[in-house]
Amino acid sequence: MLDRWTTQWIAPPLKHLAHRAQALGISADTVTVTGFGIGMTAVPALAFQQYHYALFAIVVSRILDGLDGTIARMNGPTDRGGFLDITLDFIFYAAIVFGFAMADPQHNALPAACLLACFMGTGSSFLAFAAVAKNRGLERIDLPHKSLYYVGGLAEGTETIAFFIAICVWPEHFPILAYGFAILCAVTTMTRLYGGYRALSD
Repeated sequence: MLDRWTTQWIAPPLKHLAHRAQALGISADTVTVTGFGIGMTAVPALAFQQYHYALFAIVVSRILDGLDGTIARMNGPTDRGGFLDITLDFIFYAAIVFGFAMADPQHNALPAACLLACFMGTGSSFLAFAAVAKNRGLERIDLPHKSLYYVGGLAEGTETIAFFIAICVWPEHFPILAYGFAILCAVTTMTRLYGGYRALSD
């Protein structure tokens, strides 16, 4: 829901960093894999309840996730890069939730499982519509920088990152925060199903 607005104010600093990376010969795919690797170090940190490091790793990972797209647009985006980026993003999102389940299985396992189930809804509805939209040649003119047809909702990238920051800052409240975000994901899935079905009916 907030991605179109956050993109506007993070774009200038990302472009500055992208120019520096390009001057050093760093490719978008390299940044994608590096960001994913850093982000995944948050999972064992969460398992051992090292929430401050996990927060640091998540933030750095998401900055690099934005940087790779900026570099790609400067050099010309590729289907290979888009595939790598979105696949690793979904693995990362699920892994962070799993890290919290390991941190405190007694209290976190059930809400984590609920959230992961709702993640399946948002992820599958996003990717399924993007695949069909690609076949039909549909594009989002308001978000031309996306490698896939970007269908929005209440729970998008910005909201997910904000949620991850919140559960790292207040890990003792993970159950209630996870259930709350699961509801947002469920609503997002339903609106995407309804909107996507109507959009593809003609």
